[in-house]
Amino acid sequence: MVTSTRASRSLPWRSATAIPVRDARPWQAERNTTTRRIPLAKPAPTVPWGDFRPKAFVGEVVPFRITAFREGHDLIGVQLRLTSPTGDVSLHRLRSLADGFDRWETSVTLLEQGLWHFRFEAFADDFATWEHAAGLKIAAGVDTALMRETGARLFDRAAAERSRPAAQRRALKAAAERLRDPGTDDAAALEIVHDESISSYFHERPLTALMTLGDEHDLLVERERAGVGAWYEFFPRSEGARRLKDGTIKSGTFRTAAKRLPAVAGMGFQVLYLPPIHPIGTLNRKGRNNTLDPRPEDPGSPWAIGSAAGGHDAVHPDLGTLADFRAFVRAARAEGIEVALDLALQAAPDHPWVKEHPEWFTTLPDGSIAYAENPPKKYQDIYPINFDNDPDGIRAEVLRIVRHWIAQGVKVFRVDNPHTKPLQFWEWLISTVNAENPDVVFLAEAFTRPAPLQSLAAAGFQQSYTYFTWRNTKTELEEFLDGLAHETADFLRPNLFVNTPDILTEYLQFGGRPAYRIRAAIAATAAPTYGVYAGYELYENVARPGSEENIDNEKYEYKLRDWEGAVDRGDSLAPFLTRLNEIRREHPALRQLRNLSIHWSDDDAILVYAKHLDAALAPDGRSDTVIVVVNTDPHSVRETMVHLDTSVWGVPPGDTYEVEDLLTGARWHWADHNYVRLDAFTEPVHILHVKEPR
Repeated sequence: MVTSTRASRSLPWRSATAIPVRDARPWQAERNTTTRRIPLAKPAPTVPWGDFRPKAFVGEVVPFRITAFREGHDLIGVQLRLTSPTGDVSLHRLRSLADGFDRWETSVTLLEQGLWHFRFEAFADDFATWEHAAGLKIAAGVDTALMRETGARLFDRAAAERSRPAAQRRALKAAAERLRDPGTDDAAALEIVHDESISSYFHERPLTALMTLGDEHDLLVERERAGVGAWYEFFPRSEGARRLKDGTIKSGTFRTAAKRLPAVAGMGFQVLYLPPIHPIGTLNRKGRNNTLDPRPEDPGSPWAIGSAAGGHDAVHPDLGTLADFRAFVRAARAEGIEVALDLALQAAPDHPWVKEHPEWFTTLPDGSIAYAENPPKKYQDIYPINFDNDPDGIRAEVLRIVRHWIAQGVKVFRVDNPHTKPLQFWEWLISTVNAENPDVVFLAEAFTRPAPLQSLAAAGFQQSYTYFTWRNTKTELEEFLDGLAHETADFLRPNLFVNTPDILTEYLQFGGRPAYRIRAAIAATAAPTYGVYAGYELYENVARPGSEENIDNEKYEYKLRDWEGAVDRGDSLAPFLTRLNEIRREHPALRQLRNLSIHWSDDDAILVYAKHLDAALAPDGRSDTVIVVVNTDPHSVRETMVHLDTSVWGVPPGDTYEVEDLLTGARWHWADHNYVRLDAFTEPVHILHVKEPR
């Protein structure tokens, strides 16, 4: 229940700790020192990379934390002052984490997009100090008269505050009189000390002394899709492609690809990511499986952008026209899908840029232009851009391109290899675009070292690819998922893609069909955003020898797939993906990132985690708890005990509660220690909903 004088109207936040708003009158005896009267340190949310703002998304539950303490044994209180983008001011009491580190915390659900401001305020909590001391001393018969008079004076002070409700003031006056009444014995005095209603009066409207104001901080809250969504990737040239009588393949178009949209929406995906849709270079074009000798009918890699037909602001003639693309975007929107477009800042050797702006590339001593490389890979069909040559010209051109596609209806961009471009450039581009269009979302395809990956997120990218595809064991996943939820969540939002055209891990190559179910289940439940590249539902798991990518890779050829036939034959993962996305829609706890808690099992392959959303923080006012138990070994049957900290979702240790498996419908009564059997070949995962007591 939100405790607020304004709880009856719609608010831009939800909180279990909200208290009536009052002005903070700072202690006037501050000196010219760095240290405040009550020290405040390590505020969160925060970003460790440069002077960047932390961020959240609409509907996200954000934990606010601060370190605060004072000298001696007197107690303090800490509150959070929040200001929404539209000027709503709210006050929230923090609780001590009692961890021995003087850390304080409260959580607030932020429901308004825009720039928020927050400030921590600490104060000497005279009532809490008295309540603690009086409870000990009166019970021990020590200084009882002094404790009673001290309490009475506190009640007098509070009762004199005109801002308090009249009923509270009368109750406090009466309590003061009872404490002073010689007929009130110590037992009766202790009842007043421990009176929960009196304690609640001081919790909501604390008596504050030595009020210390922290610095004001910013928090950027972006639209929900910046943090929540199920992504699907397909190549439009393959959707509707058909083989001609001479054996060659005719490309699909935006119009034929639009016929696939209802199926994508039917599986529950909300974002459709398209690889580059621009003209593809003919010079040094790659053939099948990345060969250097293409056949005339080979379409080339979409990432080799640019030809005589145009560059980054054009569409490939085989796909249709710009008008056809706009129609495709509208058709997707009608299905409830946003189109994400690839932003790949590189050029094929015959891109118009190469002639018009040769200074944008790196010229080698022999006069040739440097190809893109990722040793041992070499991309002879791509020239990387040199951002140090004519930076102003490059910035202007990229901004023009992004604005162009925004005008066509695109508000989501998946950025190819951003870690190979200057961080400064991305900070400028994203801030410039978002200042004009706050709803635009950028996803960083940053498969790179932790420092550049995290700094790209801090500099503005709304989402980031991660190392998820290479974290497969129970131990690896525990560390990885816990880090995403609790170490970097203030600035980095993971998009857990299970596969990409470039990534077919050994786990998927050799784990068989169970591996595909396991990875999809973890991705869909561990983070609020995840993605699937087309073909995953058909278990495409044959790699090109010596690589971690599919053989007959779609990057270099058309793929003709029988989607409907696979479903009819029961040979498709699509129904499973559909159910996962249904579960995500039905359970708001799964649309949060920071609420993940790792639990335990006796088996080194059984991963256990839970996601809980408290009713007071849920936008719909209902609590939600989901427990995931998954066999990470796709080759085995595992039987073990799982051990749960049920206090996370409010169940006392030892108490039983009902759970429902959201995949099978089975129901059990669980406690904090439970037996599970997970057969990787038939039932590798439980996704359990904790049922509310009736």
